[in-house]
Amino acid sequence: MGLLDGKVALITGAARGIGKAVALKFAAEGADIAFTDLILNEAADETVAEIQAYGVKVKAYASDASDFEATHTVVSEILADFGRIDILVNNAGITKDGLMMRMTEAQWDAVLTVNLKSAFNFIHACTPVMAKQRCGSIINMSSVVGVSGNAGQCNYSASKAGLIGLAKSIAKEMGPRGIRANCIAPGFIITDMTMSLPEKVREEWAKTIPLRRGGTPEDVANVALFLASDLSSYVSGQVIHCCGAMNC
Repeated sequence: MGLLDGKVALITGAARGIGKAVALKFAAEGADIAFTDLILNEAADETVAEIQAYGVKVKAYASDASDFEATHTVVSEILADFGRIDILVNNAGITKDGLMMRMTEAQWDAVLTVNLKSAFNFIHACTPVMAKQRCGSIINMSSVVGVSGNAGQCNYSASKAGLIGLAKSIAKEMGPRGIRANCIAPGFIITDMTMSLPEKVREEWAKTIPLRRGGTPEDVANVALFLASDLSSYVSGQVIHCCGAMNC
């Protein structure tokens, strides 16, 4: 028996990185997986194949998470295909870093739209489904910089802080309907994006982390599994740091 047997999980931005690790972890625990990405490419096909190996149902959907109408359309398709939605992981995100005095309006708008508005879009589309079921777990993928801020990332930090406020508000608003909402705040996680940084930069990052290593997508996925499962049935409105004590 898996922790998520009989559950359907919807994960945004799951073709790679943290989103993929979450999808694989959920599948390993018995959940059927619907995931979205902006474009369904070879990486998405590989993720589908890896999830199928666990013997669960899986389908990938091409969708712009920042588009309100498109999000409602894809959620309707997922509901028709899977019959229910028990878990929503808002993982889609981008960075367009820059110092405030040099940041363009386009950089600000792009990050807030993809990182924060997309979560609103999917929560708006999924909560009526979850309310009818009288159960649901919503997980927003925030960041330690959403808690503490970071120079050169005011747009990213603001978007990730917004995800925390959104989850806390949804937890209070939808709790009476049996819906929980929480955030994960990852620290320095080793992904394709962070691996593109120079090795010296990555080494310096590791020195600032008390556990003396970067986290892995699987570390974050383990926290997501806890929040998605009944192990956290009385946990809602919370932010769980996954950062090796980098931000505590």
